[in-house]
Amino acid sequence: MENWFAALTVFEKVYWIVAIAGSAILLVLVIITLIGGDVDDLGDVDTDIEADTGIDFQFLSFKNLMGFFTIFGWSGIACIDNGVSTGLTVFISVVCGLLMMLAMASLFYYLAKLQSSGTLKLSNAVNQIGEVYLTIGANRTRIGKVSVNVQGTLRELQALTDEDQDLVQGNVVKVHEVTDTGILIVNLLNK
Repeated sequence: MENWFAALTVFEKVYWIVAIAGSAILLVLVIITLIGGDVDDLGDVDTDIEADTGIDFQFLSFKNLMGFFTIFGWSGIACIDNGVSTGLTVFISVVCGLLMMLAMASLFYYLAKLQSSGTLKLSNAVNQIGEVYLTIGANRTRIGKVSVNVQGTLRELQALTDEDQDLVQGNVVKVHEVTDTGILIVNLLNK
């Protein structure tokens, strides 16, 4: 192994060292990420910017740099093995590394967008169809409850109505509006 490495040119040695070191560090980062660790706290570019609330799309992060060096090294080795000129090897390996950084940044950006806060926004209940669960008094005289699908989950929420008759269990209603206090205003769907 020592003879093989000693026989390489300085140009080839640089690519081999970058490829092996980048691959080893990236492998460790991937393993830590898969077991639940967060290694991007090691130092993103946006950490020293005052009054910054964060950058959604982080092109330059530690993970992305390790991805760059890994692909830079291996694509350079592939070019060298295929007899590509030095200048073209550097160009191709830099482009491949940058494409890897873009791919990784895009992946983490879109994965982060998949997260949901789970916070109920009652405004999403407007125009939803539901069913009366507990009797609702006519002309907003008594708060009742309705079962309504909001944000993909069936919820039992407090409700009032402007109808002239009480709405009883089993009546089908449509949410007309939401008050400032979070109470639904419903109307009988089929009068």
